[in-house]
Amino acid sequence: MQLSEPKQLQTPRGRFAWREGGAPGGKALVMIHGWPESSYCWEHVAAYLKAGFRIIAPDLRGLGDSERSPDIEHYRKQEMAQDVISLLDQLGIDEFQLVGHDWGGIVAQEVALAIPDRVQRLVIMNIAIINNLKGNQEVIEKVRAGSGATYWYQHFMQTPGLPEAMIPGAEETWLGHFLRTWNREPFPRDAFDEYVRTFRIPGTPGTSSNYYRTFHEDAKRWATTAGHTWLMPALYIYGNKDKVIIPEYLNHIEECFADLRVEEVEAGHFLQEEQPEAVAGYLNDFLDTA
Repeated sequence: MQLSEPKQLQTPRGRFAWREGGAPGGKALVMIHGWPESSYCWEHVAAYLKAGFRIIAPDLRGLGDSERSPDIEHYRKQEMAQDVISLLDQLGIDEFQLVGHDWGGIVAQEVALAIPDRVQRLVIMNIAIINNLKGNQEVIEKVRAGSGATYWYQHFMQTPGLPEAMIPGAEETWLGHFLRTWNREPFPRDAFDEYVRTFRIPGTPGTSSNYYRTFHEDAKRWATTAGHTWLMPALYIYGNKDKVIIPEYLNHIEECFADLRVEEVEAGHFLQEEQPEAVAGYLNDFLDTA
């Protein structure tokens, strides 16, 4: 199946873009992208998914073709989850299965915290589990024991005004650093061109940086989720060559779920674009179309 071109929808929380694919009457499958991408990141995975899904892939606030709200408080991940819920409510989608990669995986977890009875199955790809305080602390300790150089870009984006001054006009170089070096295989040209297009929308250097500028507030919230258990069936798909989401992020995650499967793909951070067929295979095995 293929995804549609971006559609626009005005919700009580703002104007959001989304792509749709599959059968209009199929089982709702909500797929949330991460940074610095858009809903297009699911295009190649969708081509390998089995029939029976209705894919809803939103563009998160500040990326893709969704609105570029400048106020930083909108980028707390609990708030971004409410954006997604508002979009789904407008579309009349009640129960759904949920997939999230990178920051989209964080937003997906916040959605599942906010409306657990509506999330039938949960898939997380290459990002921290927010209630896994034990494992996440082990990551912090390992990073602090090294140089921490891999995470330079996060500090860059948290610096007021710097991304806004330095990224415009250099979008292809900026995105190319991550999309072409964090993967083991050449990054798909169609996807790369799409992300460059949306990153050239005015305001994107700042709004995309707000994902990281809200990190400390997000982390305070996640510290309150210790002891939470995800009750819906869950799947974690891990691109095991990731330079940022290191293997220690998987430590103890089984303690956070009542029913968890973990699968590995020989891929870097952007596994859904590097190995779409393998990712789709695990989704087809796990997700329900009945």
